[in-house]
Amino acid sequence: MNLPIADRPAVRAAARRLLAADWRTMVGIIALTCLSAVAGLGGPWLLGRIIDRVENGTATTGSIDRLALGVAGCAVAYLVLTRLAANAAYRFGERTLARLREDFVDDTLALPTRVVERAGTGDLATRASGDVGIVGAALREGVPVVVVASVQVTLIFAAVFVLHPLLGLCSLLGMPLILWAVRWYLARARDAYLAEGAANSSIAESISATVEGARTVEALDLGAARVQHADAAIDTAFRARMRTLRLRLVLFPISETSHALPMAAILLIGGLSYLDGWLSLGAVIAGSLYMWQLVEPLDRVLMFLEQLQSGAASFARVAGVASVDDLREPVTAEPADDRIEVRGVSFAYVDGHDVLRDVDLTVRPGERLAIVGPSGAGKSTLGRLLSGMDAPRTGTVCVGGVAVADLPVEELSRRIVLVTQEHHVFIGSLRENLMMAAPDATTAELRSALDAVDADWALDLPLETRLGAGGLHLDAARSQQLALARVVLADPHTVILDEAMALLDPTTARHTERSLGTVLAGRTVIAIAHRLHTAHDADRVAVVEAGRITELGAHDELVAADGAYAALWRSWRSGSH
Repeated sequence: MNLPIADRPAVRAAARRLLAADWRTMVGIIALTCLSAVAGLGGPWLLGRIIDRVENGTATTGSIDRLALGVAGCAVAYLVLTRLAANAAYRFGERTLARLREDFVDDTLALPTRVVERAGTGDLATRASGDVGIVGAALREGVPVVVVASVQVTLIFAAVFVLHPLLGLCSLLGMPLILWAVRWYLARARDAYLAEGAANSSIAESISATVEGARTVEALDLGAARVQHADAAIDTAFRARMRTLRLRLVLFPISETSHALPMAAILLIGGLSYLDGWLSLGAVIAGSLYMWQLVEPLDRVLMFLEQLQSGAASFARVAGVASVDDLREPVTAEPADDRIEVRGVSFAYVDGHDVLRDVDLTVRPGERLAIVGPSGAGKSTLGRLLSGMDAPRTGTVCVGGVAVADLPVEELSRRIVLVTQEHHVFIGSLRENLMMAAPDATTAELRSALDAVDADWALDLPLETRLGAGGLHLDAARSQQLALARVVLADPHTVILDEAMALLDPTTARHTERSLGTVLAGRTVIAIAHRLHTAHDADRVAVVEAGRITELGAHDELVAADGAYAALWRSWRSGSH
């Protein structure tokens, strides 16, 4: 499942919000551009006046010098104003790009975990790097160039019409051809560039999956299959790239041809009109110079039209991340309490293959529940549903009467935290790694959390010790303890431990569980584990087999019932001695 792509109305709305944050700068850019364009128009007009005076015999040395000085002044003013406008535009682009990056990070962090996992890392990584980079290039280069050039083109056409309507009509001869080419291009460009972006995401996803599963690929001899999968993704990307290239091969040759038509028409028709006395020679020369001036800004508009289309497609992909929240109805109800209720829940990762079937379960506030069962029975899947990381296919999972999966991220993290054996150490200090769970925590509270999970190694370190790349490397067991310390600091009412002690040695795991038990007293603790001493200490035990809860009760009751749990207990006891 790929992340959604924003539609055109959503893209326009997102662009308006982004640009409105710095609208004063945009107004200033347009004003500077208009002034620079007017200054650029002054040179050809004054040159035409010089030619007309020389031709009419009314020229004097003083008048020619003054007009020539005006031409030079216009050139200097054009250069200065254009540079100021471009500088302001580039700064505007950089600031807008910074806001876009910040918004993208905020939207990404707000995504439900289940959405990120199902979308895959390739699509999100491509949007975060490739698409944001393309949008950045468009903001830095495309938008400023197109804004400045569009104003210049408009004023140049207006100036030609002011010289003489006939010359103005001649200047428009190439426009029908350009407009047809642009319309043809725009009708196809968005879909083509979206397809190219999706193909690039597929390549990134294929490579990422191969790298992450390298050991599995090697163990099962899947190298040839993964190479074939990557080749297919690359072939799709190549075809998508060729499609956008063919669009450019139509647009640019036609635009180059269209430049010659107005110039030729002005020289031919303007020359004949001059011979017939309809136009002055200065007007014809000035009109020709305006057409020569038109080539550069018009070329820049068309040249960056491709970049803007690519940027617009990438912006649709970037803005699409924010639209994920629209897939869920906003929750206004506040959970009445911390009671978790599972009613008639079925769930499937792949349609038609349920992992859980008709599960019913009630977890009382403050209860310690252990979920046990054979591998593949659906224990971890049930934990994900209880934590809101996934939503059930049928049935409901509620906390205090409100669907868990529909709770806002902030509310959900305040109430329920899922801890698995997969942990991440962020690049930064030990203090920063801990405080992301509790930004207002004091040094004493941070130390207390580390002590609660028996992280003696961390208690001997300064909290400013750098972790991760370029700093202290933590093995899996220490990373797991760091994650457990975050849970202590987050202080949720319900903690779901999915093999959270799996990477610790049995003695340390047992001791850590007892320490956590003291810290988490009064809170709901749901433990998913293969080590059945956890079940022995729990208030109740739920046995999951083949996607169903087959037994539910206290440890002694289930052992006495001599069912599936009793068999698991005897097997574990014999294997642990």
